[in-house]
Amino acid sequence: MDNGRMDALADDWGASGLAYLTGDPAGAPDYSRAAALAAARSVTAEFETRTGVRVDTAQELAGRAALLGLARRGRTSAGGASRILPTADGWWALTLSRPDDVDTVPALIENDATVDPWRAVRDWSSTRGVAEVVERARLLDLPAAVLGEAVAQPPTVRQTGPRSAPRSAAGLVVVDLSSMWAGPSCGRLLLRAGATVVKVESPGRPDGSRGGPRSFFDWMNGGKLSYAIEFDNAGRLRELLAIADVVIESSRPAALRRRGLGPDDVAARDGRVWLSITGHADTGRVAFGDDAAVAGGLVGRGADGPVFCADAIADPLTGLHSALEVVRSLRRGGGETVHVVMSEVAATYAALPQTVPSVPAEAAPPAPPGTTSPASELDGDRARVDRLIDERRLAPC
Repeated sequence: MDNGRMDALADDWGASGLAYLTGDPAGAPDYSRAAALAAARSVTAEFETRTGVRVDTAQELAGRAALLGLARRGRTSAGGASRILPTADGWWALTLSRPDDVDTVPALIENDATVDPWRAVRDWSSTRGVAEVVERARLLDLPAAVLGEAVAQPPTVRQTGPRSAPRSAAGLVVVDLSSMWAGPSCGRLLLRAGATVVKVESPGRPDGSRGGPRSFFDWMNGGKLSYAIEFDNAGRLRELLAIADVVIESSRPAALRRRGLGPDDVAARDGRVWLSITGHADTGRVAFGDDAAVAGGLVGRGADGPVFCADAIADPLTGLHSALEVVRSLRRGGGETVHVVMSEVAATYAALPQTVPSVPAEAAPPAPPGTTSPASELDGDRARVDRLIDERRLAPC
């Protein structure tokens, strides 16, 4: 890559706010992953060509950080819930974002003396092999990954039903069963493309991002219809899935199958696209955006080892790719199940050439526009969604 091209990529990376989010906290920003932004722009460009919807790539990748006032923190993630930690023979990432995860630390390190959970985990892992450390964390259902363990792969597409005529997203019904960031981001982009998006949550266990900063939840879910239903009472939910043109979910496959709600369990309209997002190819493993990025090897370069790249970057990248894959599938006539893996998306970007600019520039992340429109309260659109189900059940496919 010539110096002029590297400098252009670096300028873009710096102006986007992504440099501000990558590198040692007390040092200079890191520009080694600047090519990732250019590659992401090609995804949004194709989405725009196919839908007519312009997407600001930098805002997609750095918008949460702008909303929440985040900055680079080196081997602590920008959001604070994940760490990159040393072992005797490598590096690994661990996320402790849920209270249950923190409560599991004594079992992980086999020691109840955990006044400072992160220090205890670091001390424990530093004398052990990385494979042993991550395997034990996985056995305890903790979001953990070996640095660079994932391999770049395209989404898996499987035909599972009859196709329809090629369609756009405009006017279609999207049922969004996902939570947090990657799946909701995909749903938000399809909403912008003209779809009606129904966000489905369990009243007993709603989307975890409802409990976080409201500005981020509104950004991801504003404009969607909110429908709350217990997944164990699957009758009405099965009817909703049966009238959907697109389903987005990020559950472990067994969690849906045992309720009779998997893609092969529910009657489908012709051309339905079922999008499944998982953290890893091993679909039984849990992941969040930061540890999934580390699994893919998408990290920055610090003074003495790897640092986090941007803010949970595997999440927004997966959201972009997932939205494009749904649009592509609809153009093929659908009737497909599409599986997108966050760590494999990250690995695709990690494989890009790294850059070393000669004249770096840096700016804070840009705030997303339109975040003042609040998302619906939980189950705030039940009557509208029930009418939609009943009308579509009576209408021809």
